[in-house]
Amino acid sequence: MTSTTATTAKAPASPRPGAGGTAALAGTGTLIRFALRRDRVRLPVWIAALLLGTLSTANSFTELYGSPEDRANAVETMSSPAGLAMTGPRHYLDDYTSGAMLGHQMLGFTAVLVGLMSVLAVIRHTRAEEETGRAELLRSAVVGRHAHLAAALSVAILANLALALLLALGLTGLGIDGVDASGSLLYGAGHAAAGLVFAAVAAVTVQVTAHARSATGMAIAVIGVAYVLRAAGDSGPNSALSWLSPIGWTQRTYVYVDDDWWPLLLCLALAVACAATGFVLSARRDVGAGLRPEKLGSPHASDALGTPLGFALRLHRGMLAGFGAGLFLMGAMYGSILGQAEDMLKDIDQIQDALERLGGSSMAESFASMVMVVVTVVAAVYVVMTALRPRAEETSGRAEPLLSTALSRGRWAGSHLAVAIGCGTLVLLLAGLGMGLAGAASTGDGGLLPELVGAALAYAPALWVTAGVAAVLFGWFPRASAAAWIVPAYAFVVGYLGQILRFPDWMNNLSPFGHVPRLPAADMEWTPLLVLTLVAAGLVWLGLAGFRRRDLETK
Repeated sequence: MTSTTATTAKAPASPRPGAGGTAALAGTGTLIRFALRRDRVRLPVWIAALLLGTLSTANSFTELYGSPEDRANAVETMSSPAGLAMTGPRHYLDDYTSGAMLGHQMLGFTAVLVGLMSVLAVIRHTRAEEETGRAELLRSAVVGRHAHLAAALSVAILANLALALLLALGLTGLGIDGVDASGSLLYGAGHAAAGLVFAAVAAVTVQVTAHARSATGMAIAVIGVAYVLRAAGDSGPNSALSWLSPIGWTQRTYVYVDDDWWPLLLCLALAVACAATGFVLSARRDVGAGLRPEKLGSPHASDALGTPLGFALRLHRGMLAGFGAGLFLMGAMYGSILGQAEDMLKDIDQIQDALERLGGSSMAESFASMVMVVVTVVAAVYVVMTALRPRAEETSGRAEPLLSTALSRGRWAGSHLAVAIGCGTLVLLLAGLGMGLAGAASTGDGGLLPELVGAALAYAPALWVTAGVAAVLFGWFPRASAAAWIVPAYAFVVGYLGQILRFPDWMNNLSPFGHVPRLPAADMEWTPLLVLTLVAAGLVWLGLAGFRRRDLETK
């Protein structure tokens, strides 16, 4: 007894998870391996898409601008304020080789996509884990308080470094004049630096709010502000605005022109500062809670909130406001350059051929019908996110208490689909309105306003089909619901890039967006829109029928 008691008293106490030091990071390695296993498909798809998109664009530049005359014409076109806002700083135009074109026209755009990949990865393995209750369960074992955040940031770092290495190797292997090994290494490092900044920004936003969607929205808003500051600084008289943006820092490396590495140090410094802030803030809140206090609601719910549709609208109102404002501004940006479209594109043979195939009485109409695909793809992203919200509600356990009442499955899931269909059409309208107003102002043709609004709304049935595909996957194959993202991704690749690269018609016909008449360049055809509407109705009915038949995932 005495010996046993003495031995027990001398045994060192186990470190308390989250107490500080190494204990706060206990289990990080295991969580990294677990996160990589969970993202074994998601991250490789992101990296492959960014890599292949960059390599194909670099190859296309050699075809589009093969001669010095073609490059000189491109310089004249891109030197306008609208061209610089869409691309990057003017210094790239001083020696506009194929490499300079890649850094000028692609680096700022792909930095946004890399930032989005990094934000989603960090939030998926931090705030989403807390929101579902898995983080609390794991922390009851020997897992430190900072382990989830450290693991999420580590996964984001690994993904960005892998992308940087593959970009460097892939671009060097193309053997294009002006695309050398040192520049390609810097090009890849610029992507990684931008991704790390926005991953660290997400590490802060997940501490502020208790909801993954709110944290994602705040981080994406930071990406949007960074892009707007970059565009305003590059196109306006106050170039200092670009130095307030990490996207502007990556473009100021002047890759393939000057190959300056030092702006990336600013990205690394900001990333370290934001990540450190995230760790500090995470110690000042409870698990599952956010630093921002929850607002007290009204003691009495409104009549609309007592209905399934009103409740669904309440859940989606933040994302609706963000996408509505974003698409209106995106449409206005494209509309602002319609007046310069003929001068910008007159010497680019492949784009001229694509525009001629579209038809149209003017270059502005033809160009508007081409870029309208990009706008509608962004609207389709909103539709997929909204249509898949029921799956998130189901996996988090919030759907079960609702469906345990008199609320039927059909009314509950149907309310989210109704929001996806109705509000998806609304954001299309806002995009067309923004493009129409700016296009009418830039061309002096007031008739473009109703034409572009109608051109945007013509894509509504294709959006409804997208929602129907998501409904079928949710209803019958819930674990494969993420496959609904294939619809907007395929529509962009085939509907936009396919016009320039001349993909065969049968590839375009596989997308619902490929059957929409390309207004305002083409004539209106009601038959394909009616067929798409019927297909969408059938898919929604089939999806709801599957949801009624299958078991509900419970917690």
